[in-house]
Amino acid sequence: MFKKLFAPTDMTVGTPWKSIVMFTLPMLLGNIAQQLYNTVDSIVVGKYIGDGALAAVGSAGPIVNLLLVLFIGISVGSNVMVSQYYGSKNREELSYSIGNSITVTVIACIMLMIVATPLIRPALVLLDTPDTIIDGCTDYLIISVLGIAGLAFYNILSSIIRGLGDSMSALIYLLVATVINIFLDIYFVAECGMGVGGVALATVIAQVVSSVLCLLKLARMSEYFDFGLKYLIPKGSTVKTVIRLGLPSGLTQAIFSSAMLIVQSLTNKFGDQFIAANVVVMRVDGFAMMPNFSFGTALTTYAGQNVGAGKYDRVTQGAKQGALMSVVCSTVITAIILFFGKPLMGLFTDTAELVDLSYSLMQILAVGYIAMAITQSLSGIMRGAGDTMTPMWISLITTVIIRVPVAYGISYMTRTPELPYGIKQCIQISLLISWVMGAVLTTVFYCRGKWKTKAISE
Repeated sequence: MFKKLFAPTDMTVGTPWKSIVMFTLPMLLGNIAQQLYNTVDSIVVGKYIGDGALAAVGSAGPIVNLLLVLFIGISVGSNVMVSQYYGSKNREELSYSIGNSITVTVIACIMLMIVATPLIRPALVLLDTPDTIIDGCTDYLIISVLGIAGLAFYNILSSIIRGLGDSMSALIYLLVATVINIFLDIYFVAECGMGVGGVALATVIAQVVSSVLCLLKLARMSEYFDFGLKYLIPKGSTVKTVIRLGLPSGLTQAIFSSAMLIVQSLTNKFGDQFIAANVVVMRVDGFAMMPNFSFGTALTTYAGQNVGAGKYDRVTQGAKQGALMSVVCSTVITAIILFFGKPLMGLFTDTAELVDLSYSLMQILAVGYIAMAITQSLSGIMRGAGDTMTPMWISLITTVIIRVPVAYGISYMTRTPELPYGIKQCIQISLLISWVMGAVLTTVFYCRGKWKTKAISE
């Protein structure tokens, strides 16, 4: 039984909702551990350094997310290919998919470190980052970029492992890294006085550990695929498929991160306290979103394996059951946020005004998590089936055409002499509207059914 927990799972047989739940639970715990990285960073910084340092970490967040778009694209492309080839029992193509994904990741890491490092401080200046926090932001980002390989390889390798149906191993490795991150955070910041840079260094070290553990796991899975030099050498058709499948998801994240940077520029105008409040909101938001992302990723693997096996009836059945479970989870989380929001905010800061502001912003977003449950579940099905373009276009519409103009529009229309940049809530209101519209558009395109014609194995 213990060995079975850490083995690839065939999701083309058995009751759909049971397969989805058994795959989702370890991944949900893993996402909790992943979120603990950022949460512990924020708690340690807020408690040991102050609200200014908390704002510095928050301002660095959108830039870090933008830097990760390459790896998000590769991980999605890898997950789709691995799950479909595993479902169709194509060992040769499965081996090339895994090996080439690793090679592409190495190349992307080297390019990113060379290009991004000298552009960090100019980017922060361009975003009107307050002088009081710009040095902390710079330190955090430089260390994060130089150690980007740890996060990149964990995302790619864990995605490959999940594509094979094993979500438990990735969970264990992430839990180990999370414990390391917590201890190093406290040691570097509280004991060594390294400031914001110490938080970034702790995270990088922990991520490298999780990456190595994932790589060792793949090296032991020769029963399911071949893992040798032959498969690391780039194969044109395989690399093209990884890019074709992953590029839309990478662009989706790039669009979202770029919009976040544009909105961050508006956020920065409201001052250090509002920036810090947004950091608190984002940390709680990260936990609130976890069931949605977990079900979305699980349904990507589920759809990929069943599409590879040609079992479209199971895909449709699993989509309905998975979306329903995700909506129920999000409804419970929304209720928790509304009733217990203030104590949650109080974990990050002792400043009463900051707690109140954070809670008022969180109340605006709360109901939107139910809408995101629908978006993530149905988008996961479409991506797993090989249709990564439709979720990209929906993200483009909701983020660029809806969210950014709404945020700046509300800011402009509510300006007064006392509020030269309008009401602060414009950021959260625009996000809520974009989430709701995303759920509507995703449902429409899922029901049209064109995703059923996108399988890579056909």
